[in-house]
Amino acid sequence: MNIQIMGLGALNIDHIYKVERILDDGEAVVEEAESFPGGSAANTIYGLAKLGISASFCGAVGDDEEGRILLQDFQKVGADTSQIKVKPKAKTGSALCLSDKLGKRSLYVLPGANNLLTIDDLDSSYINQAGVLHLSSFADDRQFKVSLELIDKLDLSVKLSFAPGALYAIKGLKALAPILRRTYLLFINQDELRQLTGKNVIRGTESCLKQGCHNVVVTLGKGGKLGKAAAVGYIRDAENEYVIEPASRDTGAEVDTTGAGDAFAAGFLYGLVKGKGLKECGRLGDIAAQFCIRKIGARGGLPTRNQLAQRYRELYNKKL
Repeated sequence: MNIQIMGLGALNIDHIYKVERILDDGEAVVEEAESFPGGSAANTIYGLAKLGISASFCGAVGDDEEGRILLQDFQKVGADTSQIKVKPKAKTGSALCLSDKLGKRSLYVLPGANNLLTIDDLDSSYINQAGVLHLSSFADDRQFKVSLELIDKLDLSVKLSFAPGALYAIKGLKALAPILRRTYLLFINQDELRQLTGKNVIRGTESCLKQGCHNVVVTLGKGGKLGKAAAVGYIRDAENEYVIEPASRDTGAEVDTTGAGDAFAAGFLYGLVKGKGLKECGRLGDIAAQFCIRKIGARGGLPTRNQLAQRYRELYNKKL
């Protein structure tokens, strides 16, 4: 089986509450509440499978209804679920996501079955068939150690794509050094980059390159700036830097930013697999993220290959 991209990370059901505002303390009204499949790397792998990439996922779910929902969701887009372990008597992981009108979010994770994933659950010979391994965070330190062990067993032919998220960014550069020096592509937003390095976008990116990352991809979000210029993304390798400018924004109203970074990674990795340059990959990432935020949940708005290609042609007058 030819797996182009393999994912490893937490598998959760996201319980999303649309609220008037995120509180420090006090009360607010919930305007809408829904549940969706989630997990950072899992969302990216789902997005890639929907785009027609041969994709697979490694992780753990409980032997419950939520676990079955997660497996079925992958299967409906053709992602391979043979490496997802079902843990008996365990509850599937869940995340409580509060999301307000300003696009601010707070997330609370209940890891459940994710905390039971061990190195024995990961078939390194299977994973080493993949062109790319896309890794995201776990809540528990034991699974962080599992990820480190797996990276030691990775063939040099496998490119490591790493999305640390806030849970790993807060660990700092020293703790993440064994992963960063093996990282081909680092996906990180500007808040996480500051948490990880204590520096701004440009200086923080330099710190990650010094750690051994080949390419650093920083998402800046809506209204993002680099210096005084509007920008949604900043990409850097050893020789070059690329700024992803906001494309025209007539793609419909923003509904929910949950999973926008995961969608960006899916579009970017799709471009990478198709041999596109870093700037083109960044543009594809931005388009995928724009589709994502039009619907509530991390996956409902993700584009098909035709939607991605059409939008890419409209914006940049190029074929995908």
